[in-house]
Amino acid sequence: MTGGLQIGPINLWTPVVLAPMAGVTDVPFRRLCRQYAEAGLESGLAAKLDGAEKGVDAPAGLFVCEMITARALIEGSEKTWRMVEPDPEDRVRSVQLYGVDPETMGKAAQMLVERDLVDHLDLNFGCPVPKVTRKGGGAALPWKRDLLEDILKAVVEGANRGGAKIGRDIPVTMKMRIGIDDEHQTYLDAGRIAERSGIAAVALHGRTQAQYYSGKADWEPIAALKDEISIPVMGNGDIFKGDDARQMMEQTGCDAVVVGRGCQGRPWLFTDIASTLSGADLPAVNPSLRTVAQIIREHSELMIDHLGSEFDALRNMRKHIGWYLRGYKVGGESRLKLGRVSSMEELDQLLSELDLDQPAPKSAEAPRGRKGHARRPHLPDGWLDSQVVSVEERAEVALNESVADGG
Repeated sequence: MTGGLQIGPINLWTPVVLAPMAGVTDVPFRRLCRQYAEAGLESGLAAKLDGAEKGVDAPAGLFVCEMITARALIEGSEKTWRMVEPDPEDRVRSVQLYGVDPETMGKAAQMLVERDLVDHLDLNFGCPVPKVTRKGGGAALPWKRDLLEDILKAVVEGANRGGAKIGRDIPVTMKMRIGIDDEHQTYLDAGRIAERSGIAAVALHGRTQAQYYSGKADWEPIAALKDEISIPVMGNGDIFKGDDARQMMEQTGCDAVVVGRGCQGRPWLFTDIASTLSGADLPAVNPSLRTVAQIIREHSELMIDHLGSEFDALRNMRKHIGWYLRGYKVGGESRLKLGRVSSMEELDQLLSELDLDQPAPKSAEAPRGRKGHARRPHLPDGWLDSQVVSVEERAEVALNESVADGG
C-alpha cells in the first residue's frame, strides 16, 4: 500500500491527481473519475469516506478543473466564471490557473480564494502548444527564471491574502515539463524557484516542449527533481494502468502520480490506479462494449444536467464518445454518425446498433489522446539568448493570455 500525501492542509489519502485538460476535465468528467477512483479504495479507506472533511480530505486523490485563464477572470468573463463554479460533489475544489503576467495572476488567485471557490490552486507551465509558447507562455516560460519567480510569488501572495479573509490556507502547486528541449532543460531551476517561492508541490511531465506528446516519457528527471528539492514532487507521463503508477513511484520516489491522456474515454482507469496505490489490488476494470455504452449514456446525462441543453451536451460528448469506443470494433459509418450525435434519442439508437457483447480489446489500454510529433520549439525571437526576461520580452509575453491546452 502506498502512503498518502499532504499538500498544505489537504490530505491526499491516495496519491493520484487528474491532470487538468482544456475541454475535458469539466464537472461531469471529474465526477465520473472521482467516483471510479473511490470505487478502487481498499476497504479501510472506503469505510472512512463518509467522515471525510470537505475541502481538506481527498480520499481518492485530486480532480482538477479544466484550466482557467487569469486574464478572463480579471476581465469578468461570465463564461470563465461559470467554469470555476465547483461541482457540489467535489470533495476538494481544485482549479488550474493559466497566465503570464504576475500582477494578473496574483489578482486572479486572490479573487478565486476570496470568493471561496477553491481549496487548491495549480499553475500551468507545461503547455507545448505553439500559439502559447511562441509568445513565451506555457512550457517556454520557465526558461526566464525571474519571470517564473515573479509569477509564483504573486500567486502565492494572492492566495495568502484571499486566505486571510476567509480564514483558510489555500496551497498552490505548479506543473511543468523537463524543459524546452534536451539542450535547454529548466526543471531543476524551476523546482528550486518553486520551493523558495512558497509552492506546496510540483508536478513534472517527463517530456520537453519539443517532444510535445510524442515518444516515451522520461521518468529519470522526476527522480532527479525529487532528490533536488524538499517539497513534494508529482510525476506525470505515460500512466495508462495501475501498475504504471506503481512503477513510476517505485522508480522515481515521487510522492504522487498525475494522470492525463490515459484516462480519456477511460474514467475507470482511476479504479485501477486507486486500487493499486491504496492496496486494494482489485482486478483491473475491463468493460465490455455494453458496459461502455452504459457509461457513455451516464456521462451524457451528467453533461445535460451540467450544461442545461441536450444539444450542447451531446455536441460536447462527441470527442468523449470517440475515446470511449477506441479499440472496439465499430464500423466507420457508425463512428461517423456518433461523431455527429445531437440528442439522447439518437445516441440510444446508434449505441443499440453496435455489437455490444464485445469484450474489452487489449488495444483499449494503449496510449490515447493527442500525440503529435517532435517539433522545433516555437519561441519569441531571441528567447534563448538569456534566462532573464527583458523589458521588451515582458511586454511581448503579456500579450499571451489565451487559453492553452494543458501540459
